[in-house]
Amino acid sequence: MFGNLFEEEEEGSSSTSSRGRVAKGGDEPPPPRGRSNLCGIKNQGGTCYLNSLLQTLLFTPEFREELFSLGPAELGCLEDKDKPGAKVRVIPLELQKLFASLLLVDQQSASTANLTDSFGWNSSEGTNQHDVQELNRILFSALEHSLVGTTGSTFIHQLYHGTIVNSIVCKECGNVSQRQEDFLDLTVCVCGVSSLEEALWNMFVEEELFEGNNLYRCALCDRLVTAAKSAKLKKLPPFMTMSLLRFSFDFAKCERYKEMGRYNFPLTINLRAFCEETDAEDSDYSYDLFSVIIHKGGCYGGHYHVYIRDIDQLGQWEPPEEECKPKTQKNFKEEVKQVYEPKLQEDDPLSVITAIIAQEPSKSVLTDQLGQKLMDKIGSSWSKKFRKHYGPIGKFLQSHNDVFMLVSNGTRVALKANPASPVTEAPGPEKQATNSDPSTPSDPIAAQQQPELDQKLKPEQKGSHWFDLNDSTVTSIRESDIEKQFQGKESAYMLFYRKTQLHRPSEALNNPQYKMHLNLIQMAQEENIKIQKMREEFEATNNTVELRLHLAPSYRLSSGALQPISKEQTGSTTLSFDRRKTVGDLRLAIYQKQELWEGDMALTVARSLPAGLHLYNTLTDDGVSLYSAGICTNSDLFVWNGREVCGATVLTGAEWEPVLLNVVRPNLGEDGDQEAGDGLDSEEGRGGFENGGPGLKREARGFAGAATLGEVREALGEPEECLLCQEHKGGKRREQGTGEGGGASGWRVFPPDDMQRTLKDLSLKDGDALLVLEPQSFDSSMFALNGDVVTVTTPSDCRWLQVEFGPHGEGEKEEERRKIKVPATGNMLLCEVKQRAIEELQLQEQPPGAQYCLRHVDCTGKLLPPVCEELSVRDAGVRLMTTLTLCPGNAPKASQLFLHFSVGTAPSAGMEMDIMVEKTCTVKECLKAMLDAVGLDGTCWHLRRLDWCEDVGEPIMDEDASLSELKINNGETLIVTEGQLPPKGFLKLSVWLCLDPRTDSAVFMDLNHTNNGPTEVVTVGDSSPLGVGNMAEPRSAGQVEISDEATLEDLKTQVLTLPALQDVCVPTTAFMRVWQLEGRRLARILRGHQLTLKKLKLSSGTDLCVQQLLKEEDLGSKDVMLNVKMVVPGERCFYPPEELVWDATRDSSPGSLRTCLAAHYGLSPDSLLLAKHQPDKHTWEEISNWSQQFSKKKKKRKAESLLGAPFHLKDGDTIGIKNLLIDNNRDFLTLEDEKGQQRLREQAEQRRNGGQAAGSEAVGPQKKTGSTKSRKPEVALSINVGVFR
Repeated sequence: MFGNLFEEEEEGSSSTSSRGRVAKGGDEPPPPRGRSNLCGIKNQGGTCYLNSLLQTLLFTPEFREELFSLGPAELGCLEDKDKPGAKVRVIPLELQKLFASLLLVDQQSASTANLTDSFGWNSSEGTNQHDVQELNRILFSALEHSLVGTTGSTFIHQLYHGTIVNSIVCKECGNVSQRQEDFLDLTVCVCGVSSLEEALWNMFVEEELFEGNNLYRCALCDRLVTAAKSAKLKKLPPFMTMSLLRFSFDFAKCERYKEMGRYNFPLTINLRAFCEETDAEDSDYSYDLFSVIIHKGGCYGGHYHVYIRDIDQLGQWEPPEEECKPKTQKNFKEEVKQVYEPKLQEDDPLSVITAIIAQEPSKSVLTDQLGQKLMDKIGSSWSKKFRKHYGPIGKFLQSHNDVFMLVSNGTRVALKANPASPVTEAPGPEKQATNSDPSTPSDPIAAQQQPELDQKLKPEQKGSHWFDLNDSTVTSIRESDIEKQFQGKESAYMLFYRKTQLHRPSEALNNPQYKMHLNLIQMAQEENIKIQKMREEFEATNNTVELRLHLAPSYRLSSGALQPISKEQTGSTTLSFDRRKTVGDLRLAIYQKQELWEGDMALTVARSLPAGLHLYNTLTDDGVSLYSAGICTNSDLFVWNGREVCGATVLTGAEWEPVLLNVVRPNLGEDGDQEAGDGLDSEEGRGGFENGGPGLKREARGFAGAATLGEVREALGEPEECLLCQEHKGGKRREQGTGEGGGASGWRVFPPDDMQRTLKDLSLKDGDALLVLEPQSFDSSMFALNGDVVTVTTPSDCRWLQVEFGPHGEGEKEEERRKIKVPATGNMLLCEVKQRAIEELQLQEQPPGAQYCLRHVDCTGKLLPPVCEELSVRDAGVRLMTTLTLCPGNAPKASQLFLHFSVGTAPSAGMEMDIMVEKTCTVKECLKAMLDAVGLDGTCWHLRRLDWCEDVGEPIMDEDASLSELKINNGETLIVTEGQLPPKGFLKLSVWLCLDPRTDSAVFMDLNHTNNGPTEVVTVGDSSPLGVGNMAEPRSAGQVEISDEATLEDLKTQVLTLPALQDVCVPTTAFMRVWQLEGRRLARILRGHQLTLKKLKLSSGTDLCVQQLLKEEDLGSKDVMLNVKMVVPGERCFYPPEELVWDATRDSSPGSLRTCLAAHYGLSPDSLLLAKHQPDKHTWEEISNWSQQFSKKKKKRKAESLLGAPFHLKDGDTIGIKNLLIDNNRDFLTLEDEKGQQRLREQAEQRRNGGQAAGSEAVGPQKKTGSTKSRKPEVALSINVGVFR
């Protein structure tokens, strides 16, 4: 029906691995079922429609049990399907296998690959989307053909087939003619009805009359008579399937569309009123809803999922997490807080973690999620708040094993039922996990109140619950969530009802094996064993961590950290170990590898830092698993005796982390340099020079983070009068580096009080530089002390800036420019650079008072904004060894902005004007300064910014905001635009004139005269501009800006203020009609004088066309303005068209329009023949009571409407009229229509021959062209079934 209609909307899924886990390779086992204990179905790429239907059939117990009742004796065995001559009914066998897997196999989702293979589908069929209503019929047909000759050959018919009886009653003799038809599902209408009951009422209660020209031939009367046709339900099936006609076809637009309006359907429905026999009990007609297949998307793409009622209570229903809790549960939540959280002390981690675990329903928390729950609880992470004093969170939990216990192989942490006393030894993890219930509260009061609280917490489960099965995902939903699928883009598509009198036996509840064959149960058990084995192997593989063991004999203590004794050997070995094993197991494994180890063995977590290897916490509890101890892949462990390394005491912990500093000393070119201590290499820094020239010598040294600055000075062997300096970070030195910012480097001297502070307190970190200066160093010109700042100037910092002076612009000559190099440093002020350039260029002789500024030039030769001369070279961001241009003009101050501006339009290159304003000035002050600069005055101006296309963009709305607040940058261009600043929420609308030259030709001629610029003419067809035959060609009248909260009357008033309409005489706005243009055609008349533009759904950029009227007009919402033309009798032409307002409020049928036209022309309605003109095809479509031409009940509806399909009458349409009393010719075609049709045929022939369509004469509406999304060719849905007869 709608083959390949629905393109799947892919839903991304992400999985996060546990801490320290690395997937090793091999196939990952399927994840277990979720909390709902129901299994989903994998999507093969486009099989969501199949998944939704299969889940519905699975949760239809009677269907499932009938399928399971067929054994191998009747269906055969799948192992024999390839044997010649074997009759194996593959489709029902694969369906049995899939259902058994969905019910019994512990996996999140099952695959339908084998089932679709049995359908005969190839690999591409899994990616083709089809209609689920079509699949429902085809799948049932395939099952019926597959089960021919078995005891289950009729179960589809017994469960789903019903009967409809169609009756035609002769009104003359009362003869009744009946015909029965079977149905598998009922296809009900959605368009034009509001509910399922209304659609069924139209199908089975309302009668279709055969009268007038559409009479019925009665077999008894043997003549055409008046008759009534009706339909009734004769036989009701146990299961009623309702297919909703959400997708329809618009014949006027030749495209599909989806009905998204509200369509109600009940949870319980009584079909008595629609049945032929109504004498039975109510229960025989009552049906309960149990499945809703939902389609999300449009007519060309979407996704299916299904809401299902779990009749046999196979799943575990839980309240949806996102829903708001009822008041009773909120009160209960407060009770839980009072019981489990009497007083939360946020500074006590024991209290915080205990409260977090106690509030969990399972009274346990995943170890990986504990940190996030802690942050949600107190607003801070463990590392920031507790790690410094309590160490890692894993170590904290181990040290409080009297309160916490690790379960599930260390992946969850729970509270102990009876906290042990400090003197009592805590049991091991296995004993804890065996003898303790993690859900038991640790508080005796809580233990007493636990049954009552649990009763409140868990709602009583009465009857069956609803689930949302969305491919692999299964979630619990409320019954009230079904109402959300009544309308919208995501709405119900198929409804499945079951008879209320169908009751389930008690043994079927919570029993997925009910009436299932033993071979299917055994198959599922084998599959579970296989999956469990895969999971164990996968867990073993993924719980193996790679550890780096550092052995103490291979290290020595140097510079506050452990360093390898030999540079050739790293001193570490790699060990693969299962992280689920304990620290004691690891210690034993290391003992076995190190046979020569003597004495105690301590395992300490280490970390490689820039300064070397540092030790942190020691693993002391041999009963703790590596996972609980925080050991993961690539962790470093130091193996030692726990006291010393090579005779040196090692300080452990985060507070003793070493810091690697770059120690900088003067290098004044002496022959002998100081030796680097502790074997560390020293190297010449960037400030050094070749041939022993002066510079700075740098060496890397490590120091303990808890060491004081005085201890560092002693370790360096420096006297007390020596000065220690830290590199000054106030400027941009670190980011730019030498040569970019240039100039000398600055260092801050540490005051004497800092000598007692540690490196951590001073915020010194790895890579920071520490300058060591002796008092005699200041005798050199390299070092200068100013207060507590030392300036170090080396020859490498001395650079230059090139300054050029001369004409700049188009036609300039290179030889006319004068260039000089000015010596400069990073600390040199730019005003000094400019002064030196003026002196060397000898510009002092210029006219007195001449001002100059320095400007950069970009790669295109355009001058950039002047640089601020109050700043230094470094602070202004000027790179040394670059070129600046000396130009006439003032330089901005540090508090000013240099802006370009233009009046009216976006400026061309080099044509904008410049201005300097304060950064703190407001937009209004900036605008006034710009207006004063160009000699304009007045208040009807506002500022706009340029958009990314360098076109005039949106206005700056906040005139009281400062330029800095609006982030207007130096060198930005602003546009001074005429007109008041439009209010917020304004619309910019283009206005066109469409005046009638017969009513006001003088004004129209004057309008032609005033519009001097080129005009754009909007035409439709050949004789009717814009589809209105009596209107002149429209011309542009300008644009209006108006608030979207303004009314239509306000819009008309503002349109009359346009210069092009100043001479138009309009008494009131009611004498003006406003059209909306769509696709450059007249689309609709805006009506409702007091309606706002927002309610009229006008958006910025909409084109409007105004038309002057001779009388007042106030159209209603259902009034249609038509152009009617009477055919000249005997001629192939029309009288001049007239406007006619047709009131279609009460009746929009052809009869109503014919009556209105008859009253207008003073003729009899029966004598009129009407036709609608199709200007794009140059054809006329005759209007008649077309419903009499159809006899199918699905086509019979209420009174026909010309506002809907197929005519879709709207404002501006042309209606042709013929008086059949004087003209019997029913043809409306004119000579112009025939010429237009000929042109269309010629253009079509040219396109077929590869030629271009004639563009000189525009025929029909101008349609949008461009690339459209190519859709896959539609493929019919089919299922291949073998022959079993």
